[in-house]
Amino acid sequence: MTFAHSRDACGDDWPLVGRERELAAMDAVAADVLSGRPRVVQLEGSAGIGKSALLSTWWERNGQFRVLRARCHPLERDFAFGAVRQLFKPLLAAASGTDRARLLEGSAAATLRALDDAAVTEPPPEAADVTAATLRELDALVARLSDRQPLLLAVDALQWIDQPSLRWLVHFVGRADSHPVLIAVTTRSAEGRRLDPLFAELVRPANCHTIVVEPLDEGGVGQLVRTLWGADEPDAAFCAACHAATGGHPLFVRALLHQAQRSGVKPTTEFRDRIPTVTLSTLGGEISHRLCHASDEVVALTRALAFLGDRKPPELLAAYCGTGRAVVQSAAEELRSLGLLRADGDPRFTHPVVRDTVLATLTPEERGAGHARAAQVSSLSGRPDEEVAAHLLAAGPVHGSWVLPALRRAATEALRRGAPETAVTYLRSALHQPLDEPERARVLLELGTAASHYDAALAISCVTGALEGLTEEAARSDALGVLVYSLLLSQGPRTDLSSVDRKIAALGERPTANPCAADRELTLRMNALRAWMEFERPSVTGPAPPPGADDDDLPDRTAGERQLLAIRAFHALRAALPAPYVTALIERASVNLPAFSHDLFPLHYFVAQTLLYLDDLDAAERLNRRLTQQIAGRGMDLLISSLTVYRAVLALRRGNVTEALGATREAADHASPAGRRPYALTADAIRIDALLARGRVEAAERIAVTHALAGQTELAWERPRFLMSLAALRIAQGELRSGLSLLRECGHHCEALGTVSPAMSPWRSRAAAVHLALGDAASARALVEQELELARRSGLPRAVGVALRAAGSTAEGSRGLDLLAEAVTVLRPTPARRELALTCHDFGIALLRRDDKRGARRTLREGLELAVGCGATVLVARLEEGLHLAGGRARPGNQGIRGLTAGEARVCTLAAQGHSNKQIAELLVVSLRTVETHLTGAYRKLGISGRPHLAAAMAEAAGLRRGSEATES
Repeated sequence: MTFAHSRDACGDDWPLVGRERELAAMDAVAADVLSGRPRVVQLEGSAGIGKSALLSTWWERNGQFRVLRARCHPLERDFAFGAVRQLFKPLLAAASGTDRARLLEGSAAATLRALDDAAVTEPPPEAADVTAATLRELDALVARLSDRQPLLLAVDALQWIDQPSLRWLVHFVGRADSHPVLIAVTTRSAEGRRLDPLFAELVRPANCHTIVVEPLDEGGVGQLVRTLWGADEPDAAFCAACHAATGGHPLFVRALLHQAQRSGVKPTTEFRDRIPTVTLSTLGGEISHRLCHASDEVVALTRALAFLGDRKPPELLAAYCGTGRAVVQSAAEELRSLGLLRADGDPRFTHPVVRDTVLATLTPEERGAGHARAAQVSSLSGRPDEEVAAHLLAAGPVHGSWVLPALRRAATEALRRGAPETAVTYLRSALHQPLDEPERARVLLELGTAASHYDAALAISCVTGALEGLTEEAARSDALGVLVYSLLLSQGPRTDLSSVDRKIAALGERPTANPCAADRELTLRMNALRAWMEFERPSVTGPAPPPGADDDDLPDRTAGERQLLAIRAFHALRAALPAPYVTALIERASVNLPAFSHDLFPLHYFVAQTLLYLDDLDAAERLNRRLTQQIAGRGMDLLISSLTVYRAVLALRRGNVTEALGATREAADHASPAGRRPYALTADAIRIDALLARGRVEAAERIAVTHALAGQTELAWERPRFLMSLAALRIAQGELRSGLSLLRECGHHCEALGTVSPAMSPWRSRAAAVHLALGDAASARALVEQELELARRSGLPRAVGVALRAAGSTAEGSRGLDLLAEAVTVLRPTPARRELALTCHDFGIALLRRDDKRGARRTLREGLELAVGCGATVLVARLEEGLHLAGGRARPGNQGIRGLTAGEARVCTLAAQGHSNKQIAELLVVSLRTVETHLTGAYRKLGISGRPHLAAAMAEAAGLRRGSEATES
């Protein structure tokens, strides 16, 4: 038996035979791809069945695709974006400077972090996870490449792919719906990652066409016999015997035929009884037999290749073998003569079966020792730390002064690439090193920091353990910052907050003999963390200091001073203090706001919340975009999810119902591996409000029942917001008293939290409307007067306008009309479009009652245009009804999805499918300007700001037409 030398994965130049069915199936998938639909094709089969050869032959025969290839390896499963680097790094390295810049336009930093070992980019924050931003930027790179030529991404041995690369493949397949990209993967039948949800998602039937590569039939075996012996028509009985001996497995057939030819066998009937049975075990036995008769240097080289992997430099192989380079080259020639090593390029086995066989001859202890030696040699030779770490993980416990630094550097590199799961794996291994208590605590802190961006529960556990051993005040301060940040993003029970608060208090109140600037900054930092704790769980600590106390003692020069200024601004806002005072504080806190990091938490948090309720939505959106851009490529999935929920809140406060729903769905896509999402209660409150604005009461109820509020006794700042939404749902269902009870409970929680500002929680005006509907006008007026007084004290126009609307609804005669007119005037300059539309409705109906039909029509039409732009279909219907009673009718362009012209509908449908404006113009045979005009008009009618929200709006419209309420739930 021998392996000839060749370019393909089976190690020989034999033609591909008997694969017409598989090639035809791949051609069919390629046809789908060339029509603009990304697809996945999986070639599944046993080791050596010819999957890689089939894939290579297909793409060489089909010259329409640009091919990028990666071959996964067991040792590279912990390399961050290892497969992605194999796919794209050679292409970028070969590109000219101009072309490289064009390909990486807008995403250079994050993409280079993933692809380029030597790339110098801005240092990331303290931790990272596989980030949605990085995934999108890799998507953009593929899109640019596929715009030039259809793209084939070929990934061999998918079962060994690293997790970040697999996540990107799943991400791309799930979102790219208009690019000619074919992802072709090969997998071993018996070695899949069947329980890996990402693996299962990539190859599920909806995404992937699986081709099971079967053994050859007798005809295929006959073709191989003809190739080797050159016989015109080999004997059928001989071919049948070869097929029976190998089961038609191509690797075994080739090995058998080589061995037969070397033994003088001819393809005739008389030789059919001399055909031995060949299986994987006999093939492995033959490889072992050959190595048993080889020199010690050859055996050492096979082990070096088995542990270090293919295509390693001769110097590294020589170091592993403990010999010189010349000895390694001589051993390599001997291995080639045995048919076990390829002839081309750096040393590599002819087939993975050879490596498997070599490793199978070793005991577990020998395999561990081999990986340990590979790790040490790789470290001494200056190989990448991730490569060293992969061997350390495979080796089991390895001790030495060099091990811990290597693992920590590998973790840092993984974080730089945006793969903290990998960093956590390395740091967990580091904990098995012999560490003293302070060193162990530092590793635990690094581990918790890395975990904090994708698994808050793990981060809390690690950092809590680190605090037990950290003695330096700066390190304890960092740990507490990470801990409090993780508690914010954790959705689990938080009964341990009291102990955390005690640790913060102890560090902030420690006695100092010689106070200095660093001590003052540490004290301010601890006070900021305690303030967040008080806001998060009021029962944990005492009440916050008075909002306006000693503002002059904080000159806004340091991070600690700015943190406390932001907190004081937020407390002042909650207390309904005048808006100019709050604005002055938040401007001082946020001037030249630095990039997010744990040691600045909760500065950005309180700045964002204060801007939101000050109704400075433009500044809030700029902050949100800036933070999102700053953490792009850093892997901070939980923070990305939080910012997406914040974006949904902003959209709803502007009245953009469709955008708010789309943002909450996007936030759900960033769920952590444990399935938890930060701010899930807030996101669901937004969904309930938006669905009620659409008239989707049953869908809103399905969301509400997922939250068992009865068991929640802990005070939490999210709960009052959710109670208001739940009350709105009950009222929409006709359960007025139940809704009123929920609003009263919301008020009790707000009082416990110290929140009196109606800008944050207008529960009084909502409760007043229910009292009025129940016939209790006196209670309604009392609540409205209280809210109007607080709103005027704060001076926030939205809060004043909402309170005026409620007051106008409870007042009688001309006073009610005057209050409603004032509410319209106050709300017009604000971004509160939905509240203004509601007020226009009430004012228009009041004018109608006074028989001012002309004024009513004007006011109701203004409200209708606003409501249509918001996508608030329930309010649209109410305004249309009022307009009809006033003798008017809705203008054709203001009917949301119903108002789209035929041209607008066609353009929107194609745009929602992912076609560019230019492609739409070509398909519809219209000018580019016409497409742009149609889209602009459609965006206005649908109440969205642009193309990113169009697919959701069209899908929702289709769901409404079908009468299906499941779409939005």
